[in-house]
Amino acid sequence: MAAEWWKKAVVYQIYPRSFKDSDGDGIGDLNGIIEKLDYLEELGIDAVWLSPVCKSPQDDNGYDISDYQDIDPLFGSLLDMERLIKEAGEHGIKIIMDLVLNHTSDEHRWFLEAKKSKDNPYHDYYVWRDGEEGVLPNDMRACFGGPAWEWVPELSQYYFHQFSVKQPDLNWENEAVRREIYEMIRWWMDKGVGGFRLDVIDQIAKEPDLKITGNGPRLHEFIRELSRETFQKGDCVTVGECWGADTERAKLYSAPDGSEFSMVFQFEHMDLDGGETFKWNDRRIDLVELKAVLSKWQVELEGKAWNSLYWCNHDQPRMLSRLGNTSSSYRETSAKMLAICLHMMQGTPYVYQGEELGMTNAPFEKLEDFRDIESINAYHQYVENGRFDHDTMMRYLRYKSRDNARTPMQWDDTENAGFTKGIPWIMVNPNYREINAADQMARPDSVFHFYQKLIRLRKEHEIVVYGHYELLMPDDPELYVYTREWNGEMLLVVCNFSDNERRFVFPEGLDAKKAELWIGNYPEAQAADDMVLRAYEAMVFYFGTQMRNRAEGTIYG
Repeated sequence: MAAEWWKKAVVYQIYPRSFKDSDGDGIGDLNGIIEKLDYLEELGIDAVWLSPVCKSPQDDNGYDISDYQDIDPLFGSLLDMERLIKEAGEHGIKIIMDLVLNHTSDEHRWFLEAKKSKDNPYHDYYVWRDGEEGVLPNDMRACFGGPAWEWVPELSQYYFHQFSVKQPDLNWENEAVRREIYEMIRWWMDKGVGGFRLDVIDQIAKEPDLKITGNGPRLHEFIRELSRETFQKGDCVTVGECWGADTERAKLYSAPDGSEFSMVFQFEHMDLDGGETFKWNDRRIDLVELKAVLSKWQVELEGKAWNSLYWCNHDQPRMLSRLGNTSSSYRETSAKMLAICLHMMQGTPYVYQGEELGMTNAPFEKLEDFRDIESINAYHQYVENGRFDHDTMMRYLRYKSRDNARTPMQWDDTENAGFTKGIPWIMVNPNYREINAADQMARPDSVFHFYQKLIRLRKEHEIVVYGHYELLMPDDPELYVYTREWNGEMLLVVCNFSDNERRFVFPEGLDAKKAELWIGNYPEAQAADDMVLRAYEAMVFYFGTQMRNRAEGTIYG
């Protein structure tokens, strides 16, 4: 496969309002990020994906953009953004912007014009249907609750919105819309942006009359035109957020010819603990199912597309609280285990802010503690319709709310975790006194330094980037074991996802005496043909001259 820089890269996601506040208003900002570039460089990451910083009324935390070519005053100014791009570059870090191209804010100048009359040239920038008040065009529902149609009395029309009522969907059928978008993206590329994450991009080709939102008939036509007119004119990394992606669609989205995106975010592994009420439950992800899904993506995309690798982002609760163990005995051990499991796979890893410290879900006590529109709407929906009582729904919110990922970054053990000298926009997790960057950077055995080593291994060894993946022991409910092979080299990755001690026998044909322990999360770890894995133990063994013959099931070298 072509050796694009982003295949060897590790990306760090920053949720700007929660990363570092430089001016004391309780909200993180661009200058706060600039203050922490040394920290990011020390971690070893290659790029920062910034959640939206464009001008916005903040109805959906910036995913409702009112001006694509300006920065929201909450975060700073356009000059601050230009300085961030420049100074990040001096630290060897590219900036990846979050672009929301499916919809705008209802305060965007395009929509303000669109509402003036049906004859306004901007009217067709959005999706409208004639009708009468109270008689909806159809029964489609918005993702954040309520109808997907909003009445505008002065036009006697409804506009379509897949998310908040303040996020009207753009009409990608209109060529003028597409031209404006392409010009805007090229403008950012000229400013030195290194790539883009495309929010809900698989929904731009919607057909609301047919109740089609994701994967509409013209989707790949639109994406190829977008790529051709923008990304292919520079050395950009692009990742599409595609909730409806399966492995076959991913081969189109991230084909090696670069005609669409570099890679996509898929959510199949994130949805394993879902259910009838979307994600609102407190189930644990089943490891056998998780292995099957991740392995499917590893195997089916090899040589045909590129994986993105992630446990956490701004839309997911903390994975340590979801798949690991947050007790003081096992928090750091299980955080390191999860890191090994993910970072040794083929694809581009994404580290979400605080993941490298082992940050956990927050102990939200009351509904007023939450800020996320999705969580608040879900509470009212399920409690008011009698599906769940208050205590049950609050338990589910504490486990699954997106706000768990949005509590402030924990920099040190001073007030507000060193995030702000003001009043934080959302509660700080009280465990910041035990979990913070200052402590971890001072401890060689910390989660931070463990991530640092994993990132360094990816940069130093092509087998981590390109090696063939093979799952072993697929039905084991507690152990995740796989191999990677490349040019006569082999890695054996062993992860215990439980707090039980587990016997592990080296695969037939692999000699533990010839294994080099690359990295492990217990200090006295060592290889043995027949060994006992401790709680949440994880190890990566390297075999320099041995390779499994998959057809024969033997080792040669």
